[in-house]
Amino acid sequence: MSASRSISIFGATGSVGMSTLDLVGANRDQFKVVALTANGNAEALAALAIKFEAEIAVVADEAAYESLKSALSGSGIEAAAGEGALIDAARRNADMTMASIVGTAGLKPTLAAIEQGNYVALANKESLVSAGALMMAAVQKSGATLLPVDSEHNAIFQCLAGGKIDEVRKITLTASGGPFREFTLEKMRNVTPKQAVAHPNWSMGAKISVDSATMMNKGLEFIEAHHLFPVGLDKLDILVHPQSVIHSMVEFHDCSTLAQLGAPDMRIPIASALAWPARMATNCTPLNLAEIGQLTFEQPDETRFPAIAIAKYAAQKGGAAAAVMNAANEIAVGAFLEEKIAFLDIINIVRDAMDQYGDEKLSHLDDVFSIDAEVRRYCQDNIIKAA
Repeated sequence: MSASRSISIFGATGSVGMSTLDLVGANRDQFKVVALTANGNAEALAALAIKFEAEIAVVADEAAYESLKSALSGSGIEAAAGEGALIDAARRNADMTMASIVGTAGLKPTLAAIEQGNYVALANKESLVSAGALMMAAVQKSGATLLPVDSEHNAIFQCLAGGKIDEVRKITLTASGGPFREFTLEKMRNVTPKQAVAHPNWSMGAKISVDSATMMNKGLEFIEAHHLFPVGLDKLDILVHPQSVIHSMVEFHDCSTLAQLGAPDMRIPIASALAWPARMATNCTPLNLAEIGQLTFEQPDETRFPAIAIAKYAAQKGGAAAAVMNAANEIAVGAFLEEKIAFLDIINIVRDAMDQYGDEKLSHLDDVFSIDAEVRRYCQDNIIKAA
């Protein structure tokens, strides 16, 4: 990179947000921070805003506003709170927005950023899963450039630089298999949240770590890939690769297969998005294949990990099916982390919600939020009744 780029980071105190700021901090002359946001951690957000000289800091939780305002007193940095403030921040003039708010809470700010027609680095898979058709239509209308940050989709994005999408024969998403890859169903019945968040390769937030443990994360990524790379569902595949070195592969009509490799460090795909279409130096660990020794692959077991089959069904069904699946999964994962339900109950709750609401249709963004809210209430009520 040679020119300076202004950037807003939504979800700045989360795993992806902190990795992004780590790269920005190492390249201060190349980035100007416009907006930083967090859910409710006002003290941490204020410290980051001051360190990176942001123009504005926003907390989604309005109850945290006074704490944020107090922490920023005398800094000259604006403080704001609430959903409207998040959307206003997304509309500020920034060359790039890192969209890394977890869950559908990130949908409206992400869409607001897309509507500005600039670069949007997308690390919020749930938004694309819930409202993929609407989001991609907004990208086309605004002329925005959507840069995938998930390691798998970023890998596909990089591989497609070597060919055209209409020349693609197959896209393969790789999956680590999570911490329970070799567990029997019986053994999985008694796993704890502590075990589920202990990913063997990646350092991630609690929600995405549990999604990896159920392999719902790969299901969400399958739907995400369907929207980002419209080659047809029959050309999308999933392959378990425990070493997490090959992040995805693209096979072309001539039977050439391009793969993107790298250490399991989220700063690598983030750096790819931040610098695109150029490259930027990082202090990430270089890949040492001789030290790794071997790379192995296996087909995912959809009997032990049915989330993949559920996601494939949702992608094929269309309408509100994926939004229903995502909302139910968020509630179920939250309940598991609070030890209100067992690990295997997560998928049962998702299945039940799909049976109840999977046939609903989506025409507008309001429909997405309406069905999302209804499914969350339904799942919460059932969890309370079962307690």
